[in-house]
Amino acid sequence: MNPGVDIWALVPVKTLSAAKSRLSPVFGSQFRRDLALAMLEDVLAALAAVPTLAGIVVATVDGDAARLGRSYNADIFTDAAEDGHTSVVMAAARRLAQEGRGGMLTLPADIPAATASEITHLLAQHGAAPAFSIVPAHDRRGSNAIVMTPPLSVPLAFGNDSFLPHLTAARRCGIEPSIVIAPGIALDIDSPADVDKLLAWPHPTRAAAYINKVSAASRVPE
Repeated sequence: MNPGVDIWALVPVKTLSAAKSRLSPVFGSQFRRDLALAMLEDVLAALAAVPTLAGIVVATVDGDAARLGRSYNADIFTDAAEDGHTSVVMAAARRLAQEGRGGMLTLPADIPAATASEITHLLAQHGAAPAFSIVPAHDRRGSNAIVMTPPLSVPLAFGNDSFLPHLTAARRCGIEPSIVIAPGIALDIDSPADVDKLLAWPHPTRAAAYINKVSAASRVPE
């Protein structure tokens, strides 16, 4: 990546009261809300440690998420923030393009194992504009990080099976996508099995520390 290109990181965050609904059969609403905040902070801390990013944007209408974002010097966007993931990301891409920004990195708030070194590597692999780079989810179905220069170079459409369609969309725009493998970025936390993977992750995260703390507090003394 050209170090002169100003790429902004975008993290969409839905209202935390509705966070991680797929964990609801196992975990209560307060646990899921607090876990979502811990994961968001893991992501923001990783982004804040990447020197080649021009800035961070958190797209949300949730007050707690916005306050956490501001504590990491993130700008807060509310455009389409109550709509689906795709609408939020494309609204932010349009705004960044209107502001004359060079590019956008978008990643979700539920990848607590992501590291600054992985994000730095992803940006280093990104080519000269117009360019499109993508990190697939661990199941090779979802799209866990996308870099686009300029911000609106490819129309995005997120979902459980968005990885291959995003490759096709980039090629339709005349851009050969760069696929980057990053295990931490790839681990999104959607199911109880994902929580187990996070707890077995070899590097510490705020999210895993929170889970362990709650688990310890709920144990019945012997």
